[in-house]
Amino acid sequence: MTEFTSPILTVDVVALSLRSEGLCCGVLERPEPPFAGELAFPGGYVHVDEDADLAATARRVLREKVGVTDCLIEQLGTFSGRDRDPRGWSATVVYYAVLRESPEKSAMRWMPVDQPAPLAFDHGDLLTAALDRLRSKGAWTTLPAFFLPRSFTFSELRQVYELVLGAPLNDSAFRRKVDELELIEPITGRKSKTSARPAQVYQLKDQRLRAFNKHI
Repeated sequence: MTEFTSPILTVDVVALSLRSEGLCCGVLERPEPPFAGELAFPGGYVHVDEDADLAATARRVLREKVGVTDCLIEQLGTFSGRDRDPRGWSATVVYYAVLRESPEKSAMRWMPVDQPAPLAFDHGDLLTAALDRLRSKGAWTTLPAFFLPRSFTFSELRQVYELVLGAPLNDSAFRRKVDELELIEPITGRKSKTSARPAQVYQLKDQRLRAFNKHI
């Protein structure tokens, strides 16, 4: 019977959040080798006696290492090879997480996605892949709205789409598409008090990630 060496199998999570600096990614300082003291995305081994599947591993990593339980996560892909980890042949299943709020009390360090510090392993490639997915998928889904609180103004919704897509949007055209697609609904009796002229507050009509048949 032929024996095979088992590869290292981990799950890594590219955590993304909106902050005052703009769209940011969250990283942690590695406490031990390899790459001790360097920055990397939160990750960990699969706990076969605890994790029902890989998504459960990703959520556990976010909960235990970041303190996040309420976020949208989606599998991004698998990165593998003999050279990505000095401990041996490895594969990591990568998720990206869209955080409505970035926890201030965790050890997470937040960096603008367009000015990241050097990252351990191949995590720079993980970030590039996550941003490509975010920007392409954001154009035809409600994905950008998951960066916002569950209630928001129309202006905040347009601004987050502009930030994710990296381009300005015509206000009237954007409003028309949002109405046609029935993406949001007003919250009765709620007005924003962040400006001199109170604005209507909305929520997503469907709190699940939703795709539509045209670009926003």
